[in-house]
Amino acid sequence: MNRRLFTATLLGSLLLSPLAFAEPVKLTVAASPVPHAEILEALKPQLARQGVQLEVKVFNDYVLPNTQVEEKRIDANFFQHIPYLSAFNKNRGTHLVVASKPVHIEPFGGYSSRFKKVADLPAGATIAIPNDPTNAGRALALLAQNGIITLKNPNSITETVKNITGNPKKLVIRELEAATLPRVLKQVDLALINANYALEAKLVPARDALFVEKKTPYANLLVARPDNKDSDAVKKLAAALTSPEARKFIEEKYKGSVIPAF
Repeated sequence: MNRRLFTATLLGSLLLSPLAFAEPVKLTVAASPVPHAEILEALKPQLARQGVQLEVKVFNDYVLPNTQVEEKRIDANFFQHIPYLSAFNKNRGTHLVVASKPVHIEPFGGYSSRFKKVADLPAGATIAIPNDPTNAGRALALLAQNGIITLKNPNSITETVKNITGNPKKLVIRELEAATLPRVLKQVDLALINANYALEAKLVPARDALFVEKKTPYANLLVARPDNKDSDAVKKLAAALTSPEARKFIEEKYKGSVIPAF
C-alpha cells in the first residue's frame, strides 16, 4: 500500500471511529450564584474540550443543592465546605461525599451600615448571624475572635448562642437564613455574612467588612454521591476546579475576596 493510500485509509478509519462521533457527557451541577456558578461557567470551555457538557443550575439556598443531589435529580454541587456537609448528612440522613480537593475559601465577615468599627457598637445592639448550625458556630467564633463575645469553647465550630459565656454589651443575636442577611443589613447593627452572599450584594469583604476571618478551615469543594463521585465526568470537573485556569480566574475576578485553596 502506498503512503497516500495508507494515509487516506487511516484518516477514514479515524473519522468513522466511535470516538469521532461520541456525544459529550452531560454533567449537571448545583451552585450558589457567586462565586461558585461563575467559576463553573468559566471552566465550561475547558471541560467541553474533554467531552464534558457542564450544565450549571443556580440555587440561592443551602438545602436544595444537597437534597437534589441526594435524590439524583442533579449530579453534583459546588457551594459548601466540609463542616456544613458533615452536619447536613448527620441531620438530614443524606449520604453525600467530597468529590474534589479544596477549591477556594470565602472569608466570612462582619458588616455594618451603621458603624465603622467594632468599638462603636452600642449596648443592646442587634447582631444577625446565619441560622444553620455550622455557619452559626463559625459566626460566633468570629465574634469571639474580635472580642465582641466570649464562648465556652472558642475553637469549636459547633458552638451555639447557649454557649456564650460573656456578652458585656448585652448584644441581641438574631439567627436568620444566611441568604437573607445582606437584605437585613440596614435593619441590624451588625451582620455576619458568608462571602458568596456578600459578593452577590456587591459587598467586597476586603473593603467593606469591619473584620474578616484570618484563618479558616471552611474551604469550598465539589460534592457528589458515592455512586458517581468516581465517574469520569466528575473527576474531570474536580481536576478543572483545581487547575491553573481556575486559580487564574479566581485571583483575577475576585481580587482577594475569594482565595484559591490549592
